Amino acid sequence: MLAGSVVFVAVGIVLLVAHSTVKMTVAGALAVLFFGFCAVLIIQRLLRDRPELVLDDAGVDHVRLGRFGWDEIAAVRIREQRVRNTSQRFIELVLHDPDAYLARAPKLVRSTASMNARLGFGPANMATNTLPVPPEAVLDAMRRHRPGLSVQN
Repeated sequence: MLAGSVVFVAVGIVLLVAHSTVKMTVAGALAVLFFGFCAVLIIQRLLRDRPELVLDDAGVDHVRLGRFGWDEIAAVRIREQRVRNTSQRFIELVLHDPDAYLARAPKLVRSTASMNARLGFGPANMATNTLPVPPEAVLDAMRRHRPGLSVQN
């Protein structure tokens, strides 16, 4: 993602320098600003050196979703969302009280909760494409930390 952002910044610079039309200059400036901002965010995330997901005896800590105690989680399951010719897999935390979580959830989670509900998902979903291990390995690790954790299909 960082390499892609840098490439688009370079394209924006070329548009700024090589073209004299107003449209190209504006497009170049917007590309440099937007993709430059994206690159800065990605670099910060890489430098922060915080793992995306941490499981311990107290619960689950996800970089975007926040912290969950094991007592908050009723079950876990792997879900799949299909869009056109592609599909995305998620690990869904089925919560005892989703409203209590949404009250303290990060703003992005709160803003996407109603869309997730329309798709049949709860508010606590972790994309598996950013995890360094398969989702089944994450579920196994969760069961090691919380024996008896319900895993739904």
